[in-house]
Amino acid sequence: MANARALDKRRKSIRNIRKITRTMELIATARYKKAMDRAAAATAYTDQITKIVSQLADAGTDVQHPLLEQREKVRSSRVLVLASNRGLCGGYNASILRTAMPHIKSVREEIPNVSIDASGKRGVNGLKFRGIETDNKYLQFEDQPAYDEVEKIANDYLTQYITGKIDRLDVIYTKFISTSKQIPMVETLLPLGSLGGDTEDDAPQTGGGENSHYEFLPSAESILEEVVPTSFKVKLFKCFLDAAVSEQVARMIAMKGATESAGDMIKQLSMTYNRARQSQITGEIMEIIGGVEALEG
Repeated sequence: MANARALDKRRKSIRNIRKITRTMELIATARYKKAMDRAAAATAYTDQITKIVSQLADAGTDVQHPLLEQREKVRSSRVLVLASNRGLCGGYNASILRTAMPHIKSVREEIPNVSIDASGKRGVNGLKFRGIETDNKYLQFEDQPAYDEVEKIANDYLTQYITGKIDRLDVIYTKFISTSKQIPMVETLLPLGSLGGDTEDDAPQTGGGENSHYEFLPSAESILEEVVPTSFKVKLFKCFLDAAVSEQVARMIAMKGATESAGDMIKQLSMTYNRARQSQITGEIMEIIGGVEALEG
C-alpha cells in the first residue's frame, strides 16, 4: 500500500489545483456574462442594419455596389481563422482547427491563390504545426474585442476586395447559440450576397407595402453607400464577439469539469490515505505489543 505521507502530500497538491481551477471557472463565468451582453447588443444592431438594407432594396432602387457583386471567376481568396490566445478552454481551439483544415484544403483545390490569416496564438501555432503559414497574425484580441481594432481589419479586407486583390473572404469561427451549444462554422462575408441576409431573429421581415411609408433623403443609393460597408464591418465584429463568448463558455465548462474531477480525486485519495494510515497504526500497535511480550518473556 502507498505511503500515507506521500498520499497526504498528493492530496494537498490536488486541493491547491482545485482552488486554481475553481478561481478560473469564476473568472471565466464573469467574463462570459460580459462578453454575452456585448454579443447580444451587437446581434440587435446587426439585425437592424440588415433590416435597413432590406428596406432599401424594397424601395425600388437599382442596387449596385462592389461588395454585392458576385465575381464570375474567383482567382484569389482569403481565409480568416478565429481562435484564442490562451488555452485551458477544452476542445475550443481543436474544433476550430478541425473545421479549418478541410476547408482550407478544399479552397486551395478550387482557387489558385489562397492566403490564410489567423487571430489568436493558439490558432497561429496550430496552423503552423499542421504546415500552414499565416500571412497576418492578430494577437491583440481577448474576451472583449474592440470594434476599432476589428474595423481596421475590416477596412483592409474591403480595400483588397474593391481593388480586386481578393475575390472572396471566408471566416472560420465558433458561432454562439446558447450556453450548451456552440458551433464551429465557415461563413463567407465577401461578397455580401443578397441584401436581405440571414438574421437571427425569427420575426417576419417587413414587406414592400410597409416600406412605402419611408422616404430616403438624399437618396436610397447614397444611404446604401454607407450601409453596405457598415454591414460588413458589423458582421465581422459579430464573428469576433461570438468567438470570444464561445471561448469563455468553453473555458468555464472545462474548469468546472476540472474542479469536479479534482474533488473526486481528493475523495478517492482520502479513502486510500485513511486505509494506509489505519494499516500503519495497526502495524505500530503490533510492534509495541510484540516488544512488550518480548520484555515479559
